[in-house]
Amino acid sequence: MTIAKTMFDKVWAEHKVAELGSDYELVHIDRCFIHDLSGPISLNDLKKRELSVLNPSLVYATPDHLVSSDPGNGGANDPMRGKFIDILRKECDSQNIALFDTDNIKQGIVHVVGPALGLSLPGTTIVCGDSHTCTHGGVGAIAWGVGNSELTHSLATQCLIEKRPKTMLLKFVGELPEQVSAKDLILSVIGRFGSDLGEGYALEYAGSPIEKLSIEERLTICNLTVELGAKIGFVAPDEKTVTYLHDLEYSPKGKAFNLAAEHWLSLRSDDGAQFDKTIEINVGDLQPQISWGINPEHTIGITDEIPDPKFAPNENTKDAWSQALDYMGLKAGDKIEGAKVDQVFIGSCANSRLSDLQSAAALLVGRRVAEGVEAWVVPGSQQVKKIAEDLGLDKLFVDAGFQWREPGCSLCPAANGDFVAPEKRCISTSNRNFIGRQGPQARTHLASPEVAVAAAIFGKITDPRSLMAK
Repeated sequence: MTIAKTMFDKVWAEHKVAELGSDYELVHIDRCFIHDLSGPISLNDLKKRELSVLNPSLVYATPDHLVSSDPGNGGANDPMRGKFIDILRKECDSQNIALFDTDNIKQGIVHVVGPALGLSLPGTTIVCGDSHTCTHGGVGAIAWGVGNSELTHSLATQCLIEKRPKTMLLKFVGELPEQVSAKDLILSVIGRFGSDLGEGYALEYAGSPIEKLSIEERLTICNLTVELGAKIGFVAPDEKTVTYLHDLEYSPKGKAFNLAAEHWLSLRSDDGAQFDKTIEINVGDLQPQISWGINPEHTIGITDEIPDPKFAPNENTKDAWSQALDYMGLKAGDKIEGAKVDQVFIGSCANSRLSDLQSAAALLVGRRVAEGVEAWVVPGSQQVKKIAEDLGLDKLFVDAGFQWREPGCSLCPAANGDFVAPEKRCISTSNRNFIGRQGPQARTHLASPEVAVAAAIFGKITDPRSLMAK
Protein backbone atom coordinates (compact mmCIF):
# COMPACT_ATOMS: atom_id res chain seq x y z
CA MET A 1 0.00 0.00 0.00
CA THR A 2 1.43 3.40 -1.04
CA ILE A 3 1.80 5.89 1.77
CA ALA A 4 0.33 9.34 1.00
CA LYS A 5 3.03 12.00 1.10
CA THR A 6 3.10 15.77 1.31
CA MET A 7 4.85 17.71 -1.42
CA PHE A 8 7.55 18.73 1.03
CA ASP A 9 8.21 15.09 1.95
CA LYS A 10 8.56 14.18 -1.72
CA VAL A 11 10.99 16.95 -2.58
CA TRP A 12 13.04 16.56 0.60
CA ALA A 13 13.40 12.81 0.01
CA GLU A 14 14.69 13.46 -3.52
CA HIS A 15 17.40 15.74 -2.13
CA LYS A 16 18.42 13.91 1.03
CA VAL A 17 22.04 12.78 0.82
CA ALA A 18 22.43 11.38 4.33
CA GLU A 19 20.71 11.23 7.73
CA LEU A 20 22.87 12.71 10.48
CA GLY A 21 20.69 12.07 13.51
CA SER A 22 18.43 14.25 15.69
CA ASP A 23 16.40 15.22 12.58
CA TYR A 24 19.48 16.73 10.92
CA GLU A 25 20.09 15.71 7.33
CA LEU A 26 22.55 16.49 4.57
CA VAL A 27 20.60 17.77 1.56
CA HIS A 28 21.65 18.59 -1.98
CA ILE A 29 21.16 22.18 -3.14
CA ASP A 30 20.09 22.60 -6.76
CA ARG A 31 20.63 26.33 -7.07
CA CYS A 32 22.59 28.99 -5.18
CA PHE A 33 21.70 32.64 -5.73
CA ILE A 34 24.06 35.35 -4.53
CA HIS A 35 23.76 39.12 -4.38
CA ASP A 36 26.03 42.04 -3.64
CA LEU A 37 25.55 42.13 0.14
CA SER A 38 26.12 38.53 1.28
CA GLY A 39 27.79 37.17 -1.87
CA PRO A 40 31.11 39.04 -1.61
CA ILE A 41 31.53 37.88 2.01
CA SER A 42 31.09 34.20 1.14
CA LEU A 43 33.16 34.39 -2.04
CA ASN A 44 35.97 36.12 -0.15
CA ASP A 45 35.74 33.45 2.53
CA LEU A 46 36.21 30.75 -0.11
CA LYS A 47 39.20 32.63 -1.49
CA LYS A 48 40.85 32.93 1.93
CA ARG A 49 40.41 29.21 2.54
CA GLU A 50 41.73 28.39 -0.94
CA LEU A 51 38.44 26.73 -1.90
CA SER A 52 36.55 26.86 -5.16
CA VAL A 53 32.85 26.88 -6.00
CA LEU A 54 32.06 23.21 -6.58
CA ASN A 55 29.60 23.67 -9.42
CA PRO A 56 29.54 27.22 -10.84
CA SER A 57 26.87 26.26 -13.37
CA LEU A 58 24.39 26.02 -10.49
CA VAL A 59 25.20 29.49 -9.13
CA TYR A 60 23.85 32.84 -10.35
CA ALA A 61 24.60 36.32 -9.07
CA THR A 62 23.16 39.80 -9.41
CA PRO A 63 23.68 43.09 -7.54
CA ASP A 64 20.47 44.34 -5.94
CA HIS A 65 20.84 45.42 -2.30
CA LEU A 66 23.56 48.04 -2.77
CA VAL A 67 22.80 49.43 -6.23
CA SER A 68 21.37 52.93 -6.35
CA SER A 69 17.85 53.40 -7.65
CA ASP A 70 18.62 56.98 -8.71
CA PRO A 71 17.35 57.39 -12.28
CA GLY A 72 20.17 56.82 -14.75
CA ASN A 73 22.68 55.78 -12.09
CA GLY A 74 23.18 52.11 -12.87
CA GLY A 75 25.51 51.36 -9.98
CA ALA A 76 26.45 52.20 -6.41
CA ASN A 77 26.32 55.78 -5.20
CA ASP A 78 29.26 55.67 -2.80
CA PRO A 79 32.71 53.97 -2.68
CA MET A 80 31.89 51.52 0.12
CA ARG A 81 28.86 50.08 -1.63
CA GLY A 82 30.77 50.10 -4.89
CA LYS A 83 33.55 48.09 -3.25
CA PHE A 84 31.13 45.26 -2.47
CA ILE A 85 29.83 45.23 -6.03
CA ASP A 86 33.39 45.24 -7.39
CA ILE A 87 34.26 42.22 -5.20
CA LEU A 88 31.18 40.42 -6.51
CA ARG A 89 32.27 41.11 -10.10
CA LYS A 90 35.84 40.04 -9.50
CA GLU A 91 35.04 36.82 -7.66
CA CYS A 92 32.25 35.81 -10.02
CA ASP A 93 34.71 36.19 -12.88
CA SER A 94 37.35 34.22 -10.98
CA GLN A 95 34.94 31.41 -10.08
CA ASN A 96 33.20 31.35 -13.49
CA ILE A 97 29.82 32.32 -11.96
CA ALA A 98 27.18 33.89 -14.20
CA LEU A 99 26.70 37.51 -13.10
CA PHE A 100 23.75 39.64 -14.17
CA ASP A 101 25.46 43.00 -13.75
CA THR A 102 23.92 46.45 -13.78
CA ASP A 103 24.36 46.77 -17.55
CA ASN A 104 22.55 43.46 -18.16
CA ILE A 105 18.82 43.20 -18.96
CA LYS A 106 18.72 40.25 -16.52
CA GLN A 107 19.85 42.35 -13.52
CA GLY A 108 17.42 42.98 -10.71
CA ILE A 109 16.25 41.86 -7.30
CA VAL A 110 17.37 38.24 -7.02
CA HIS A 111 13.91 37.02 -5.95
CA VAL A 112 12.33 38.69 -8.97
CA VAL A 113 14.98 37.57 -11.44
CA GLY A 114 15.09 33.86 -10.50
CA PRO A 115 11.46 32.96 -11.25
CA ALA A 116 11.17 35.32 -14.24
CA LEU A 117 14.13 33.72 -16.02
CA GLY A 118 13.18 30.12 -15.29
CA LEU A 119 16.11 29.64 -12.93
CA SER A 120 13.70 28.80 -10.10
CA LEU A 121 11.86 25.60 -10.89
CA PRO A 122 9.31 23.38 -9.10
CA GLY A 123 10.76 20.73 -6.86
CA THR A 124 14.23 22.27 -6.73
CA THR A 125 16.08 23.28 -3.59
CA ILE A 126 17.30 26.87 -3.63
CA VAL A 127 19.35 28.88 -1.14
CA CYS A 128 20.48 32.48 -1.03
CA GLY A 129 22.00 34.71 1.62
CA ASP A 130 18.70 36.52 2.08
CA SER A 131 15.76 35.64 4.30
CA HIS A 132 13.17 36.27 1.57
CA THR A 133 14.48 33.40 -0.54
CA CYS A 134 11.19 31.72 0.42
CA THR A 135 9.70 33.83 -2.41
CA HIS A 136 10.74 31.19 -4.97
CA GLY A 137 8.20 28.84 -3.40
CA GLY A 138 5.65 30.63 -5.56
CA VAL A 139 6.74 28.43 -8.48
CA GLY A 140 6.88 25.32 -6.31
CA ALA A 141 10.53 25.43 -5.26
CA ILE A 142 11.70 24.54 -1.75
CA ALA A 143 13.74 27.66 -1.06
CA TRP A 144 15.14 29.25 2.06
CA GLY A 145 17.52 31.95 3.20
CA VAL A 146 20.88 31.11 4.78
CA GLY A 147 23.60 32.90 6.69
CA ASN A 148 27.05 33.62 5.30
CA SER A 149 28.66 30.47 6.70
CA GLU A 150 25.90 28.28 5.23
CA LEU A 151 26.14 30.09 1.91
CA THR A 152 29.90 29.48 1.86
CA HIS A 153 29.32 25.80 2.66
CA SER A 154 26.72 25.39 -0.08
CA LEU A 155 28.96 27.07 -2.66
CA ALA A 156 31.87 24.79 -1.74
CA THR A 157 29.95 21.51 -1.46
CA GLN A 158 26.54 21.99 -3.15
CA CYS A 159 25.07 20.53 0.05
CA LEU A 160 23.85 21.82 3.41
CA ILE A 161 23.24 20.31 6.82
CA GLU A 162 19.66 21.18 7.75
CA LYS A 163 17.26 20.25 10.52
CA ARG A 164 14.24 18.79 8.80
CA PRO A 165 11.28 21.08 9.45
CA LYS A 166 7.80 19.89 10.32
CA THR A 167 5.02 20.45 7.80
CA MET A 168 2.09 22.85 8.04
CA LEU A 169 -0.80 23.23 5.63
CA LEU A 170 -2.42 26.66 5.40
CA LYS A 171 -5.66 25.83 3.61
CA PHE A 172 -7.59 28.84 2.35
CA VAL A 173 -11.31 28.62 1.66
CA GLY A 174 -13.98 30.99 0.39
CA GLU A 175 -13.84 33.56 -2.38
CA LEU A 176 -11.23 36.30 -2.20
CA PRO A 177 -13.08 39.61 -2.72
CA GLU A 178 -12.33 41.16 -6.11
CA GLN A 179 -10.87 44.36 -4.67
CA VAL A 180 -8.49 42.54 -2.31
CA SER A 181 -4.97 41.52 -3.33
CA ALA A 182 -2.57 38.68 -2.58
CA LYS A 183 -0.57 41.10 -0.39
CA ASP A 184 -3.70 41.77 1.67
CA LEU A 185 -4.24 38.04 2.06
CA ILE A 186 -0.81 37.25 3.45
CA LEU A 187 -0.67 40.39 5.62
CA SER A 188 -4.00 39.39 7.15
CA VAL A 189 -2.62 35.94 8.03
CA ILE A 190 0.41 37.50 9.73
CA GLY A 191 -1.81 39.99 11.58
CA ARG A 192 -4.18 37.26 12.74
CA PHE A 193 -1.77 34.48 13.70
CA GLY A 194 1.43 36.36 14.54
CA SER A 195 5.02 36.32 13.39
CA ASP A 196 5.92 33.02 15.09
CA LEU A 197 3.17 30.83 13.62
CA GLY A 198 5.48 28.99 11.24
CA GLU A 199 8.53 28.58 13.45
CA GLY A 200 10.03 25.15 12.80
CA TYR A 201 7.67 24.39 9.90
CA ALA A 202 7.70 24.33 6.12
CA LEU A 203 4.43 25.96 5.01
CA GLU A 204 2.32 24.79 2.10
CA TYR A 205 -0.26 27.32 0.89
CA ALA A 206 -3.27 25.61 -0.67
CA GLY A 207 -6.98 25.84 -1.37
CA SER A 208 -9.13 27.41 -4.06
CA PRO A 209 -8.17 31.06 -3.33
CA ILE A 210 -4.48 30.18 -3.75
CA GLU A 211 -5.08 28.17 -6.91
CA LYS A 212 -6.89 31.14 -8.48
CA LEU A 213 -3.93 33.46 -7.91
CA SER A 214 -1.48 34.17 -10.72
CA ILE A 215 2.09 32.92 -10.31
CA GLU A 216 3.30 36.44 -9.53
CA GLU A 217 0.64 36.73 -6.81
CA ARG A 218 1.79 33.39 -5.38
CA LEU A 219 5.34 34.75 -5.29
CA THR A 220 4.03 37.62 -3.15
CA ILE A 221 2.32 35.16 -0.78
CA CYS A 222 5.49 33.09 -0.39
CA ASN A 223 7.67 36.19 -0.03
CA LEU A 224 6.17 36.97 3.39
CA THR A 225 6.51 33.39 4.68
CA VAL A 226 9.50 34.43 6.76
CA GLU A 227 7.34 37.11 8.43
CA LEU A 228 5.28 34.19 9.73
CA GLY A 229 8.42 32.73 11.31
CA ALA A 230 9.04 29.99 8.71
CA LYS A 231 12.03 29.71 6.39
CA ILE A 232 10.19 27.71 3.71
CA GLY A 233 6.81 28.40 2.11
CA PHE A 234 5.50 27.16 -1.22
CA VAL A 235 2.54 26.57 -3.50
CA ALA A 236 2.32 23.22 -5.28
CA PRO A 237 2.94 23.46 -9.03
CA ASP A 238 -0.08 23.20 -11.32
CA GLU A 239 -0.89 23.90 -14.96
CA LYS A 240 -0.53 27.65 -14.29
CA THR A 241 3.01 27.00 -13.13
CA VAL A 242 3.81 24.95 -16.22
CA THR A 243 2.42 27.66 -18.51
CA TYR A 244 4.34 30.38 -16.67
CA LEU A 245 7.65 28.52 -16.99
CA HIS A 246 7.25 27.51 -20.62
CA ASP A 247 9.75 29.20 -22.94
CA LEU A 248 11.53 31.13 -20.20
CA GLU A 249 15.24 31.55 -20.90
CA TYR A 250 16.57 28.97 -18.45
CA SER A 251 13.60 26.59 -18.38
CA PRO A 252 14.06 23.13 -19.92
CA LYS A 253 13.37 23.01 -23.64
CA GLY A 254 11.49 20.65 -25.96
CA LYS A 255 11.02 17.08 -24.74
CA ALA A 256 12.98 17.88 -21.58
CA PHE A 257 10.35 20.47 -20.66
CA ASN A 258 7.52 17.99 -21.16
CA LEU A 259 9.27 15.44 -18.94
CA ALA A 260 10.00 18.09 -16.34
CA ALA A 261 6.41 19.33 -16.36
CA GLU A 262 5.13 15.78 -15.82
CA HIS A 263 7.40 15.46 -12.80
CA TRP A 264 6.46 18.90 -11.44
CA LEU A 265 2.76 18.05 -11.48
CA SER A 266 3.44 14.77 -9.65
CA LEU A 267 4.87 16.68 -6.69
CA ARG A 268 1.53 17.85 -5.34
CA SER A 269 0.62 16.56 -1.89
CA ASP A 270 -1.26 13.27 -2.13
CA ASP A 271 -4.86 12.97 -0.99
CA GLY A 272 -4.78 11.94 2.64
CA ALA A 273 -1.22 13.14 3.23
CA GLN A 274 -0.63 13.92 6.89
CA PHE A 275 0.68 17.34 7.90
CA ASP A 276 2.02 18.04 11.36
CA LYS A 277 -0.38 20.98 11.57
CA THR A 278 -3.28 22.22 9.45
CA ILE A 279 -5.00 25.61 9.66
CA GLU A 280 -8.07 26.53 7.62
CA ILE A 281 -8.53 30.22 6.81
CA ASN A 282 -11.67 31.74 5.28
CA VAL A 283 -10.93 34.76 3.06
CA GLY A 284 -14.51 35.69 2.18
CA ASP A 285 -14.72 38.83 4.33
CA LEU A 286 -11.15 40.06 3.83
CA GLN A 287 -10.57 43.77 3.28
CA PRO A 288 -7.42 45.68 2.24
CA GLN A 289 -4.77 45.48 4.96
CA ILE A 290 -2.15 47.85 6.34
CA SER A 291 0.40 47.56 9.13
CA TRP A 292 0.25 50.11 11.93
CA GLY A 293 3.26 49.21 14.10
CA ILE A 294 6.84 47.94 14.07
CA ASN A 295 6.32 44.27 13.23
CA PRO A 296 4.42 42.78 10.26
CA GLU A 297 2.04 41.16 12.76
CA HIS A 298 0.94 44.70 13.68
CA THR A 299 -1.53 44.62 10.79
CA ILE A 300 -5.22 45.52 10.62
CA GLY A 301 -7.94 46.05 8.03
CA ILE A 302 -7.81 49.48 6.51
CA THR A 303 -11.17 50.47 8.03
CA ASP A 304 -10.21 49.24 11.51
CA GLU A 305 -9.13 51.12 14.60
CA ILE A 306 -5.53 51.13 15.85
CA PRO A 307 -5.26 48.63 18.75
CA ASP A 308 -5.20 49.87 22.32
CA PRO A 309 -2.48 48.36 24.57
CA LYS A 310 -4.91 48.15 27.48
CA PHE A 311 -6.73 45.42 25.55
CA ALA A 312 -3.56 43.45 24.74
CA PRO A 313 -3.71 39.71 25.55
CA ASN A 314 -0.57 39.77 27.73
CA GLU A 315 2.08 42.10 29.18
CA ASN A 316 4.65 41.43 26.45
CA THR A 317 2.14 42.34 23.76
CA LYS A 318 1.03 45.37 25.73
CA ASP A 319 4.60 46.65 25.90
CA ALA A 320 5.15 45.94 22.18
CA TRP A 321 1.98 47.81 21.20
CA SER A 322 2.89 50.76 23.40
CA GLN A 323 6.37 50.95 21.87
CA ALA A 324 4.88 50.71 18.38
CA LEU A 325 2.39 53.53 18.97
CA ASP A 326 5.13 55.77 20.33
CA TYR A 327 7.51 55.05 17.46
CA MET A 328 4.85 55.39 14.77
CA GLY A 329 3.31 58.56 16.19
CA LEU A 330 -0.17 57.06 16.31
CA LYS A 331 -2.95 57.10 18.88
CA ALA A 332 -4.73 53.99 20.12
CA GLY A 333 -8.39 53.82 19.16
CA ASP A 334 -8.04 56.12 16.14
CA LYS A 335 -8.98 54.91 12.68
CA ILE A 336 -5.89 54.06 10.65
CA GLU A 337 -7.52 55.80 7.69
CA GLY A 338 -6.69 59.46 7.50
CA ALA A 339 -3.14 59.33 8.87
CA LYS A 340 -1.03 61.81 6.91
CA VAL A 341 1.42 60.27 4.44
CA ASP A 342 4.80 61.72 3.43
CA GLN A 343 6.19 59.06 1.11
CA VAL A 344 5.01 56.12 -0.99
CA PHE A 345 7.21 53.26 -2.21
CA ILE A 346 6.11 50.69 -4.78
CA GLY A 347 8.86 48.10 -5.10
CA SER A 348 10.81 45.32 -3.28
CA CYS A 349 10.83 41.55 -3.80
CA ALA A 350 7.25 41.49 -2.46
CA ASN A 351 5.59 43.76 -5.03
CA SER A 352 7.80 45.00 -7.90
CA ARG A 353 6.79 42.64 -10.68
CA LEU A 354 5.02 43.72 -13.84
CA SER A 355 1.56 42.76 -12.56
CA ASP A 356 2.15 44.86 -9.43
CA LEU A 357 3.04 47.89 -11.52
CA GLN A 358 0.05 47.33 -13.77
CA SER A 359 -2.32 47.13 -10.79
CA ALA A 360 -0.92 50.36 -9.39
CA ALA A 361 -0.97 52.16 -12.72
CA ALA A 362 -4.61 51.22 -13.35
CA LEU A 363 -5.67 53.32 -10.34
CA LEU A 364 -3.60 56.32 -11.44
CA VAL A 365 -5.31 56.98 -14.77
CA GLY A 366 -6.57 60.56 -14.69
CA ARG A 367 -5.22 61.15 -11.17
CA ARG A 368 -2.18 62.78 -9.57
CA VAL A 369 -0.04 62.38 -6.46
CA ALA A 370 -1.09 64.73 -3.67
CA GLU A 371 1.03 67.80 -3.01
CA GLY A 372 3.78 67.12 -0.47
CA VAL A 373 3.93 63.35 -1.09
CA GLU A 374 7.15 61.86 -2.50
CA ALA A 375 6.18 58.79 -4.51
CA TRP A 376 8.54 56.21 -6.02
CA VAL A 377 8.20 53.25 -8.34
CA VAL A 378 11.20 50.89 -8.39
CA PRO A 379 10.79 48.00 -10.86
CA GLY A 380 12.07 44.64 -9.67
CA SER A 381 14.40 44.05 -12.60
CA GLN A 382 15.71 45.58 -15.80
CA GLN A 383 13.44 43.19 -17.67
CA VAL A 384 10.36 44.36 -15.74
CA LYS A 385 11.42 47.97 -16.29
CA LYS A 386 11.77 47.53 -20.04
CA ILE A 387 8.44 45.75 -20.49
CA ALA A 388 6.71 48.38 -18.36
CA GLU A 389 8.26 51.13 -20.46
CA ASP A 390 7.22 49.38 -23.67
CA LEU A 391 3.66 49.42 -22.29
CA GLY A 392 3.92 53.10 -21.40
CA LEU A 393 3.58 52.56 -17.66
CA ASP A 394 6.60 54.73 -16.90
CA LYS A 395 4.97 57.73 -18.59
CA LEU A 396 1.73 57.14 -16.70
CA PHE A 397 3.55 57.06 -13.36
CA VAL A 398 5.71 60.09 -14.13
CA ASP A 399 2.76 62.12 -15.43
CA ALA A 400 0.93 61.33 -12.19
CA GLY A 401 3.86 62.58 -10.09
CA PHE A 402 5.78 59.39 -9.29
CA GLN A 403 9.53 59.00 -9.71
CA TRP A 404 10.42 56.16 -12.10
CA ARG A 405 13.65 54.67 -10.74
CA GLU A 406 16.28 52.01 -11.46
CA PRO A 407 15.80 48.37 -10.38
CA GLY A 408 17.06 47.23 -6.98
CA CYS A 409 16.02 46.68 -3.38
CA SER A 410 15.95 50.46 -2.87
CA LEU A 411 13.93 51.70 0.12
CA CYS A 412 13.14 48.21 1.42
CA PRO A 413 16.44 47.68 3.32
CA ALA A 414 17.76 51.27 3.05
CA ALA A 415 21.23 49.83 2.42
CA ASN A 416 21.85 51.72 -0.81
CA GLY A 417 21.47 55.41 -0.06
CA ASP A 418 17.67 55.36 -0.31
CA PHE A 419 16.08 56.41 2.99
CA VAL A 420 12.84 57.62 4.49
CA ALA A 421 13.57 60.73 6.56
CA PRO A 422 13.17 60.59 10.38
CA GLU A 423 9.53 60.54 11.55
CA LYS A 424 8.23 60.63 7.98
CA ARG A 425 5.39 58.21 7.23
CA CYS A 426 5.94 55.87 4.26
CA ILE A 427 3.37 53.53 2.74
CA SER A 428 5.55 50.71 1.42
CA THR A 429 4.83 47.60 -0.63
CA SER A 430 7.85 45.93 0.98
CA ASN A 431 7.78 43.22 3.66
CA ARG A 432 9.31 44.59 6.86
CA ASN A 433 8.41 47.52 9.07
CA PHE A 434 10.94 47.06 11.86
CA ILE A 435 12.33 50.08 13.70
CA GLY A 436 14.77 51.86 11.38
CA ARG A 437 14.22 49.43 8.50
CA GLN A 438 13.77 52.23 5.96
CA GLY A 439 16.02 54.67 7.78
CA PRO A 440 16.53 56.01 11.33
CA GLN A 441 13.13 56.79 12.90
CA ALA A 442 11.35 56.12 9.59
CA ARG A 443 7.70 55.17 10.02
CA THR A 444 6.83 52.31 7.67
CA HIS A 445 3.35 50.98 6.85
CA LEU A 446 3.27 47.73 4.86
CA ALA A 447 0.57 47.56 2.21
CA SER A 448 -0.40 46.45 -1.28
CA PRO A 449 0.31 48.49 -4.43
CA GLU A 450 -3.35 49.52 -4.48
CA VAL A 451 -3.24 50.88 -0.91
CA ALA A 452 0.03 52.64 -1.74
CA VAL A 453 -1.48 54.38 -4.78
CA ALA A 454 -4.55 55.49 -2.82
CA ALA A 455 -2.27 56.99 -0.15
CA ALA A 456 -0.22 58.78 -2.81
CA ILE A 457 -3.32 60.31 -4.43
CA PHE A 458 -5.02 61.48 -1.23
CA GLY A 459 -1.92 62.22 0.85
CA LYS A 460 -3.27 60.07 3.66
CA ILE A 461 -4.01 56.42 4.35
CA THR A 462 -7.11 55.67 2.30
CA ASP A 463 -9.19 52.62 1.44
CA PRO A 464 -8.30 51.93 -2.23
CA ARG A 465 -11.77 50.56 -2.87
CA SER A 466 -12.93 54.18 -3.07
CA LEU A 467 -10.87 54.45 -6.27
CA MET A 468 -11.85 51.08 -7.66
CA ALA A 469 -15.56 51.81 -7.37
CA LYS A 470 -15.34 54.84 -9.69
